[in-house]
Amino acid sequence: MELSHKIAAEITKYAVEYQADVIVFEYLEMQGKISGKKKQKLHLWRKRDIQKQCEHQVHRNRIRVSRVSARHTSRLACDGSGAVVRNPENYSLCTFRTGKQYNCDLSASYNIGARYFIREFLKPLPETERSSLEAKVPVVKRRTSCVYADLRKLDAEVNNLKAG
Repeated sequence: MELSHKIAAEITKYAVEYQADVIVFEYLEMQGKISGKKKQKLHLWRKRDIQKQCEHQVHRNRIRVSRVSARHTSRLACDGSGAVVRNPENYSLCTFRTGKQYNCDLSASYNIGARYFIREFLKPLPETERSSLEAKVPVVKRRTSCVYADLRKLDAEVNNLKAG
């Protein structure tokens, strides 16, 4: 419990120091039975507790908290090449289909950020503009499969619309 309070305090301190507007977390689904050992169950419960503690602390500093779907964030490569293959000796490293080796957590962080920005960008648009962008970049319709490369494609299409 003490460790989760300290971690939440450090996240808040970091966000305040760098003047963050939003902290984006993965939405951790905690309903139902969690399979696995007791240590894994406790680990998942602590993640949720850290998020709740952090949410309470950052609201005092006028920082918003947003959650995105956790589905496939670390399974999909941030460059859009598809599923990654984890290194059996070092589980924090993965290999993309292009052959590039990358840190799994960094790739997942890019994907989490991309899902947030895609949602925040498309949400306020009128339906006609949103549907035309979704037609040009069809992957953004289903955000559980969105990756950083899709955000870059969406940004390029928006810039083309503004230029034209």
